Amino acid sequence: MGRWLAKHLLEAGHQVWVLDNLSNSRERNIAEFRDKLSGFVIGDIKNKKVLSAIFKNKFNVCFHLAAAINVQESIDNPGECFADNVTGTFNVLEECRRHKTKMVFISSALVYASAKKGELISEEHQLNPSCPYVASKIFGEEMVTAYHKTYKLPVVILRPFSIYGPWQRSDSEGGVMSIFISRKLKGLPLLVYGDGSQGRDFFYIEDCAKFIAKAGFSSKALGGIFNAGSGCEVKIKELAEIIAGKKGGIKLIKHHHPHAEIMNMRADSRKARKLLGWTFETGLKEGIAKTADWLQTVK
Repeated sequence: MGRWLAKHLLEAGHQVWVLDNLSNSRERNIAEFRDKLSGFVIGDIKNKKVLSAIFKNKFNVCFHLAAAINVQESIDNPGECFADNVTGTFNVLEECRRHKTKMVFISSALVYASAKKGELISEEHQLNPSCPYVASKIFGEEMVTAYHKTYKLPVVILRPFSIYGPWQRSDSEGGVMSIFISRKLKGLPLLVYGDGSQGRDFFYIEDCAKFIAKAGFSSKALGGIFNAGSGCEVKIKELAEIIAGKKGGIKLIKHHHPHAEIMNMRADSRKARKLLGWTFETGLKEGIAKTADWLQTVK
């Protein structure tokens, strides 16, 4: 996600600095535009010295996307998840407070409890700390809100739904779209957890980058929480059938963390449309085609 946001910001004429520990990415992801960045630092938000040094550049906006994102790893190693997503977020907030820098916090739609069938999930929907990863995101949101109320720090909290697209890893549990397409290209069966009835609102990655940037620079977004998604829900088994095709293989397997699964997810993005004038552009079929085209070029 950070790769696409940086690219979009550069194309819009902004100066961009990037701090990344490369735990979820690779340097080659930004090779296309690395020489246009004002700075690129390999470092960790848990390192206060690294953060202090990069914040000396006096940013107008800090887009905070850094996070441990794997649900199962958060269950296996909750302390590491807490350190990355809670302590790390606190460190970034402190630097934003010192320098009066606007903070845009990228949360996750996984903070929500499952909706009823066909129900849209609005920003007021019930939250559910179903696992350490989700709890860390909710805690991060609470800290960001607290800094806004206590220190008048300008902040925005964003909850994108199921992001997918080129450059997404196909070896991480959150990238079901890339995983399915990658396995299809390799002639392998698509592995579906449970019975595949869990639904997701898939949100193309370039649309998400534009959403994050728009919210980050809008005065109307200050202090707010915003969803973003397509508003369409697709069952995971249906997605597997679309990608696998008539001759493709699909295998149902035991879910490794069913208690943390959200069965119904469909974004209500009306708040973002009304206040920010934002809407998604890329439909599911087009997004799948773009992702497949990119994956076929990856070695």
